[in-house]
Amino acid sequence: MTLPDPHAAKRLADKQELRARLKARREGLAQDRAAAAEQAARHALAVPDLAGPIAAYWPMGSELDPRPLMAQLAARGFEICLPKVVAKGRPLRFHLWRPGDALEAGPLGTSQPGDRAPECRPRTLIVPLLAFDGRGGRLGYGGGFYDRTLEALRAEGPVLAIGFGFAAQEVEAVPMSPADRRLDWLATESGARKVKS
Repeated sequence: MTLPDPHAAKRLADKQELRARLKARREGLAQDRAAAAEQAARHALAVPDLAGPIAAYWPMGSELDPRPLMAQLAARGFEICLPKVVAKGRPLRFHLWRPGDALEAGPLGTSQPGDRAPECRPRTLIVPLLAFDGRGGRLGYGGGFYDRTLEALRAEGPVLAIGFGFAAQEVEAVPMSPADRRLDWLATESGARKVKS
């Protein structure tokens, strides 16, 4: 018999507070977002062991824009894929994408490839985030999509997960639950670094 986690309610409240605070921080950034995206792309490209296909994401709201990185990866011959939300509580599914391909409106405000785009299994994931810490802890929007996806992909073989965001999104510690999955690398406009284990 599994006992309930006595810290789960506090961890959930801490995550909700951190989400609100970091979303406001990200939206309030005064820096040149296009320049930050270019700098972060340059740093992400220097991460060793990048392997394709590489999954990225289409930016929403104030997220750091990965499209400059996607364009550079495609120019270097990497296959790029984008996530598709299948259903609540399920891992993401990935479909090939090339610069210029049309996207469809998806759930939760996402833009995603249509069903005609071939599916792919990424070996590297560029992961959006609201907050991150130096040990690879990541806070997203609370749906658990990337946690379930990383768990499923890692069960099949090695996958490199690179958190992609603004340096201002770093916090001392992200509250982690047993279902949360850690990142391997972090890439921001300030540099890229392997997480501490």
